[in-house]
Amino acid sequence: MKNVALLIFVSIFSSLLTIGFFKYLDSPEKIIIREPVHVQKTSIHDELFSGSRQRSFIASSPTDFVSAAQHATPAVVFIRTLHANKKGYWNYRYTASSGSGVIISPDGYIVTNHHVVNDGSEIHLTLDDKREYQAQLVGSDPSTDIALLKIEAQNLPFVEFGNSDSLQVGEWVLAIGNPFRLESTVTAGIVSAKARNISILENESSVESFIQTDAVVNQGNSGGALVNTNGELIGINAAIITQSGKYEGYSFAIPSNLAQKVIADLQEFGEIRRGLLGVSIKNMTDELAKKMGLDEVNGVYVDYVNPNSAAKEAGLESGDVILSLNGSDTRTFPELQEMIARNRPGDKLSIEFLRDGAKRKSTVVLQQKIIRKLDPMMVEIGFELKDLNDTEIAKFGQGGAKVNSIYRESKIEETNMELDFIITSVNGLKVQDVGETLEKIKDVEADIVELGGFYPQYEGEYFYAFKKGLGD
Repeated sequence: MKNVALLIFVSIFSSLLTIGFFKYLDSPEKIIIREPVHVQKTSIHDELFSGSRQRSFIASSPTDFVSAAQHATPAVVFIRTLHANKKGYWNYRYTASSGSGVIISPDGYIVTNHHVVNDGSEIHLTLDDKREYQAQLVGSDPSTDIALLKIEAQNLPFVEFGNSDSLQVGEWVLAIGNPFRLESTVTAGIVSAKARNISILENESSVESFIQTDAVVNQGNSGGALVNTNGELIGINAAIITQSGKYEGYSFAIPSNLAQKVIADLQEFGEIRRGLLGVSIKNMTDELAKKMGLDEVNGVYVDYVNPNSAAKEAGLESGDVILSLNGSDTRTFPELQEMIARNRPGDKLSIEFLRDGAKRKSTVVLQQKIIRKLDPMMVEIGFELKDLNDTEIAKFGQGGAKVNSIYRESKIEETNMELDFIITSVNGLKVQDVGETLEKIKDVEADIVELGGFYPQYEGEYFYAFKKGLGD
């Protein structure tokens, strides 16, 4: 019996010894610092861990979105727009489109997208509490895709405007709207980028400086609210980039600071009062910065200054680089464009620019932007033309009419004509300006109109033909 107990003891001991041996061989490698190391805390270390470097604003501090959603959702409405399409002399066929809107005052002012209510014969709203109203269009601005509506009601839930300039990339935001007629839908995402231009607004004076987010936005979300986690309105949802027609990760909203200015104009004047700087500009590139001897790629490059413009009066010249307006950096063309669009004619702005490597400052007084009424012939053909300026005439040695905009699904688009084409002849007859071009087109007796001209960046002459059919 003693032998058996001894055998069991030896077996257990051997097993434990074996396990311990393999544990020792298989133990993780350790790095041991054998000499004493004196750790010195730097000031930046103190700041990082003391909380002193926390952001001063609290727009993204909560991670629970319940409060923001509860505050903003009752102020988002469903919009159904009826469009009357005439068929025959007496008959009309009605079609409908839908979207979202945001109540911005207790007495019934509602902001939405221009494209949600454009050409609507009737605009019907359904509130979050299921009450229904017919809205009146106060005014609309296709250049920013903002429209203002009004319903006769009082004590409505509304959402306060936040400061879109304070938004940070990476900050949490909520998109609230009615996608696919699913009322009061809330989605969350982060700010992916700011001051995005995606070239979707078909207007010569369009302002695109979108907030890009990855919050889920689909058809029906247009005109809805983009709010921060305090429940403040910091954007109006406007567009998505997609190959399938549905959300693919990229949604865009109009900044609230720009929307506020447009709304104020529509309320006060019924139209937009937009200041004009009077320059042709482009984004700085690494190649251009090196050519100019700059240390960094920053600001927007002034390509051309219009005579008698606000920029000319402020002393700007071609080749200058605009660095800031009113103390805010202008790193890209959309940023500069948005800052100008948020001001009215007569507003004074401090401007900082770079010339010959030296920083300079001046004050610019914005001028009135002249809104041209388009000739019906241009609209029907499908393009917008403008006269060449004196500098261009001198450079090209001749006059002409420059193609400034081409409408989608138009006669001109079907010809494959591109922007900046300069028309110099109509059916072989020379033209010197827009007036002559339109007059010659109107006088063409044949069914086919042939436009001849050139592109400033390409050699040779080009011709584009389309059927007249102007109904004159």
